[in-house]
Order: sequence, then C-alpha cells, then structure tokens
Amino acid sequence: MKCPMIDVTADKRHFLMSGCIFVHTDSYIVTTILGSCVSVCIWDSVTKIGGINHYMLPFWNGEGLASPKYGSIAILKMVEKMLVLGSAKKDLQAKIFGGGEVLTVTNALMNIGERNIILARDILMKENIPIVNADVGGKTGRKIIYDTYTGDVFVKKLHRQIDDIKI
Repeated sequence: MKCPMIDVTADKRHFLMSGCIFVHTDSYIVTTILGSCVSVCIWDSVTKIGGINHYMLPFWNGEGLASPKYGSIAILKMVEKMLVLGSAKKDLQAKIFGGGEVLTVTNALMNIGERNIILARDILMKENIPIVNADVGGKTGRKIIYDTYTGDVFVKKLHRQIDDIKI
C-alpha cells in the first residue's frame, strides 16, 4: 500500500481515544492506536469534511447509554454528524483500519476484531458508502494518522502482540 503524505506540521492535532468520534470541517491530524478495535475514516471529497471513530465492540446490547464504543452506534453517529455539517451522502467514501487479533483466541466467537470488521463493512454497504481502502485483521495492532482535510491515512503496524509481552 502506498503511504500518503501527511502534513504533520498542521497546527490542529487530536488524539482519538477509544469509544470516541471526531468530525470536523477544519483540517486536523488525528492519531489513534488500534488493536482489536476498528476505526472507520469517512471523508467527503467535495466539502473536505473528515470523520473518524474508534470503536471497541461491534453491537450495543440496548442496555445503558448508546455509546460510540459500539460500532453499530459509532459509524451511524459519525455519518449523521457529517451530514449535519454539510456533507452529502453521495460524496462520502470510507477507509477501515484495525480489527487485529492481538490476543490469542481459542473461540471464534471471541474474535472481537473480526466481528468489528464485518460490522463496519455491513453498515457501510447498507449506507451506500463505498470502502476505498482497508487495512484490517492480522495479528498486530496499528497506529493510524488521519488527515481530515485530504482523507489520507498513514498506517504503522505494531509488531508485538499483547500475548508476547512479558510482565
């Protein structure tokens, strides 16, 4: 995958914590760290509005707060915010990152990363938002740096599994 040029001299930077959404009309450099979590970056090629989320689990179970820590909430809330700021759904395109299997999993149902990836693809398909790039799955985490104005994303693979770290 060709690495885009990210303007790291931009004054506006944001570190996106897990369970959060960031959408802005200004140019921001947004960084986040992903393991089994997934980030969907959505960019509007006309208005240059960019959004990113960082969700931990695929589905909200309906109890408690409808938090963006769940992909089923985070993706739709991000799209909603972009539309309120002036984006048109027909101009949106998505990139998906993360969903690594960073812990040893013995039960396929416990592979949260894979379930997070499937959810992102399903929601984006239902919303008719094309996925133009993805770097998902595998056995490592990722650091991503997203330029909300250009839609460019730089990905750095983190080559140690949590299981490999000796305490």
